[in-house]
Formats: sequence, C-alpha cells, structure tokens
Amino acid sequence: MGLWDNSERKAVEEKIRQENRLPPGQSLTLKWPVLHYGGVPAFDRAHWEFRTAGLVKEPLRLSWSEFQALPRVQVTADFHCVTRWSRFDNRWEGVSLRTLFEMTRPKAEATHVMVHCLEGYTTNVPLADLLDDNVLLADKHDGYTLPPEHGGPLRLVVPKLYGWKSAKWVCGFDFMLSDRPGFWEQNGYHLYGDPWKEQRFDTD
Repeated sequence: MGLWDNSERKAVEEKIRQENRLPPGQSLTLKWPVLHYGGVPAFDRAHWEFRTAGLVKEPLRLSWSEFQALPRVQVTADFHCVTRWSRFDNRWEGVSLRTLFEMTRPKAEATHVMVHCLEGYTTNVPLADLLDDNVLLADKHDGYTLPPEHGGPLRLVVPKLYGWKSAKWVCGFDFMLSDRPGFWEQNGYHLYGDPWKEQRFDTD
C-alpha cells in the first residue's frame, strides 16, 4: 500500500468495515509496526534447523536448504495486532503447514501445538486452526525476503488469530495432548486470541 492522506485512509477503513474485514476495536494502518519482546536474533543459515517433536509419528529435523526445497504457497491475508491495529492484504509466501503435517504425521491424540522460536519465545495454537488453508510458515512478505525485525527468516502466519500467535523466528513445533500457555499467555494474554471476539487478555 502506498502513502495516503487521512481522508483516503478513512475512506478505505470505512470500505473495509462495510466488507466486515475490520474486527471490533481495530484501526487500519498502512504502515507495518515492529513489535516483539526482546532482541532480534541473528540468522545463522549453516546451523538453522526446524524441528517437530511430541505427538508425531515422524519427527522432523530440517536444515534451511531442506526447508527451502519444500513445495511453496502464496497467501494474501489480513493481519490483526492485539495492540489494536490491522494491516490488510499482506502477501505472504512460504510453506503451508499442511505440507509439514503430512511429513511429520501428528498422532490422533494431538490437539494443540506449542510453537517454539529463537530467543525462547513460545505460543500455543490449536492443531485444527493450523490446518486452515491460509496458514503457513512465511519467509517472504509483499514480494520481499521477510526482514529480521518482522520475523525473518521464518514466521508463522495464522490470519484468523491476533498477531502474537503469528510468531516470529519460528524453529519448531511441539505437538501436545492438551492446551497449555506459551509466553504471552502466561503473562496475561488470552489462550486463544480471536480478534472478532476481542480475546486480548485472559479476562476477555
């Protein structure tokens, strides 16, 4: 999106509201704010790995080159941050989670996934939600390599949930028997995080 004046922004926001794309309590932004806890980790291509563990039949351990060789998808989706801004029509490119799940084969009793990231960040997501068609691990955004401050080299994208669930710097999944809170969920955020229900905090 280019630079628009305030009247143009309001017109676009009203159009999006009429299309029922802007969740309650959210405002349109044309920028892409940078928000995360802690520093931005360095990407070491030679030693980077993506792993799956827990309730899976085939644990994965993929190098960066192996990950890059997987089938790729493109997804256009809106992004809703818990801090009340929304950015529309983001163009993501990467690997569908369905591809990874076909490879790692979650066991029938697995219901949730703990997403693990560099720097120790975690977040929990129901397995069923990760199987949506528009969920992917993205390494490109709007046609460009995903910048480190926005989660590069690899970011989870779960458009139906608030942005903290679309974790940055992803390096692994742990398939679990039941739900348990990740980093922000342990610090007062909602376990699920549905923007349309305004599930920002554990009291919502």
